[in-house]
Amino acid sequence: MRADAAARNGGPARADAAARSGGPMRADAAVRDGGGPTRDGGNARAGDGPAMGDGPAMLEVRGLRQHFPVRKDGKKRFLKAVDGVDLEVRAGETFGLVGESGCGKSTLARSVIRIYEPTGGQVLVDGEDITHKPQKQLRPLRKKMQMIFQDPYSSLNSRMSVRDILMEPLIASHVGESAAQREEMAMRALARVGLMADAAGRYPHEFSGGQRQRVGIARALITRPKLVICDEAISALDVSIQAQVVNLLGEFQRELGLAYLFIAHDLSMVRYVSHRVGVMYLGRMAEVCGSEEIYANPLHPYTQALLESIPIPDPAVAAGARAARLEGEVPSPIDPPAGCHFHPRCPKAMSVCRQEEPAMREMGGDHCVRCHLYG
Repeated sequence: MRADAAARNGGPARADAAARSGGPMRADAAVRDGGGPTRDGGNARAGDGPAMGDGPAMLEVRGLRQHFPVRKDGKKRFLKAVDGVDLEVRAGETFGLVGESGCGKSTLARSVIRIYEPTGGQVLVDGEDITHKPQKQLRPLRKKMQMIFQDPYSSLNSRMSVRDILMEPLIASHVGESAAQREEMAMRALARVGLMADAAGRYPHEFSGGQRQRVGIARALITRPKLVICDEAISALDVSIQAQVVNLLGEFQRELGLAYLFIAHDLSMVRYVSHRVGVMYLGRMAEVCGSEEIYANPLHPYTQALLESIPIPDPAVAAGARAARLEGEVPSPIDPPAGCHFHPRCPKAMSVCRQEEPAMREMGGDHCVRCHLYG
């Protein structure tokens, strides 16, 4: 988008937009400082709201499996994208989910929201089992759970105006008594995410990436859900725009007590926004604990390697840091290694790791790890 076109369309997060959203703030600086400023002067951490664990469980995942049938060497096989995952997200809590590409994070999110039909296990939203509900019975529950997608352009219908995009979930959920009332709700949602009223008549291609993501946030939150899944919702945005979007999500969480499942590659940002963090590897949870604990005391060798892979901006500090020890690629989920799935890449692998699958063990508090080192 050229500069003059950007100016006509509201601009890609210009200085005035940045000021409205708490100003440009680098994610790494925010992490070093333990948080960043928001418009209300509070901490920008998305989880700033009810204390973690005070609210009821909004999402419970029990032994979730998502296996896809494939053909390999002329035989029917199964790609085990998600293979027995357990997690819980409570009201007002942000649960961060990290791991390499291909580990099953997005598949988990799509299975939870029922874009995919789970192969096995259970998914409970606000105490109600939705695992195998027919779509007709699931539709009234959709307004409780919404998703913000990674690509704000492909997730918006290019043939619909922003007004129609925002009104569509209201119509589908039977929210609002008339078209005029639904349009008024759409206009309020636009204002809430920092977009001008004239944006309602525009189409997705007329906006910058940050503005399109704001539309995606408005669409996800317009039905006032209790659970929001953010699937790489900020990874495609500039760093300053990321901070604005995170601040915006934090404001909504504090106001509505939302539960977030926050999926990302950026470990620094996950630490910044999350109460608890889950580390996923090859379809399974490797480690789960509080966000500060996982940085101060990582137990699983995979978690340790991920943290050592975080770039350090200060060359003097980086020179004395340990080099990342993680080598090789994630194995195929069609033919996962026997025993511990991580043992072919693990610098601490023992003979038992090649023979027996480790169980998830509690290490005190809410810290759990799946590793034979702590058996």
